[in-house]
This record gives sequence, C-alpha cells and structure tokens, in this order.
Amino acid sequence: MLDSRLIGLIIVFAPLSLLSFGGGQAIVADIQYQTVEVHKWLSNSEFVDMFALSRAAPGPSTLISALIGWQVDGFAGALVAALAMYIPSSAVVYFAASWWQRSQTSPLRIAIERGLAPVAIGLVFAGVVAVVQAAQMDALALATLGMCTLILYFTKFSSYRLLFIVGAVYGALLYFGIDVFAQPGANLFYWWS
Repeated sequence: MLDSRLIGLIIVFAPLSLLSFGGGQAIVADIQYQTVEVHKWLSNSEFVDMFALSRAAPGPSTLISALIGWQVDGFAGALVAALAMYIPSSAVVYFAASWWQRSQTSPLRIAIERGLAPVAIGLVFAGVVAVVQAAQMDALALATLGMCTLILYFTKFSSYRLLFIVGAVYGALLYFGIDVFAQPGANLFYWWS
C-alpha cells in the first residue's frame, strides 16, 4: 500500500508531466513551487542543489523528480516520482505522435504548433525565474548569469571553456582575499566600503 508521501509525489508529478510542453525545463517553476512552498519537502537551497545536480547529470532534465522523490521517501520515493513524471507524458506523446504523423496538413495541427510555441517559451522562462529566485542570487551572481547568457547566445564560445574561465575568475578573487560568497546579498564591492 502506498503511504501518503508516495501518493503526494504522484499527485505532484503526474499532472506536471502532462504540462511539460517544451521539455522538463518548462515545469521547473511548478516543481519548485510544489516541493518547496506547498509540500515543504525541500528548502530553496536544497531545491537549487538538486536542480544543479539534475542538470549536470546525463539524462533528461526531469531527473530532478527522482532526486526529490529520493529526498522524500528514499528509493521508493525516487521510483514513484520518476514513474509519475515519465508514464503520463510518454503515453500522451505516443498517442499524439501517431495522430501527428497521420495529419501532416491538418489545420488543427498547424494551429497547435503555432499556439504551443509561445506557451513552451513562457514556461521555460518561468523555470529560469524560479531557479534564480530560489538561489537568492546577489548582484555578482546575476551579473555573471547575464554576461554568460549573452556570450553563449551571441557567440559560438564553448560553454565548457566559459565555465572554466568563470570558475577561474571566482577562484582568483577568493585567492586574493575577496570573498564574494561571504554573506547573502553580498556583491563584489562589499569589501571596498
């Protein structure tokens, strides 16, 4: 018999699975809201850590559901959360793909494509905002995020090289005694005043 924590995981992740237009990134804001604010399974800090781990690991971005499930109820929680995340959307995709292939010139298909594109973009953007808010980013972190986003969007600069450079700059600042992580809300110039 499933206990209330496992049922809670199903209630959270199964509906979100059906709303993940644009991929798992589109439901990050809702996952954060449900797991941190509604059910209080995680703190904002724990959510950000799990989000970072799920993005660094190979596999789908919705891997975060299994990590949250593990936090809630160990292996059983991870299994239930992962199944609740993948089974509903997989079933919908299977049936939708068969219809999609049969109706390539359908006006309904064209309308769906045009209508869902902006929805997917909005959901992905909401996920970015939720992670930034949960991380409680300071001015330096926001500036770093903005600069890296612009560099990666407008150039063909390697994301791995950029990660190394930013890590080296932060490391050098720490080495020279500028502790940019000293306090929440700190910025690069707090030591100046």
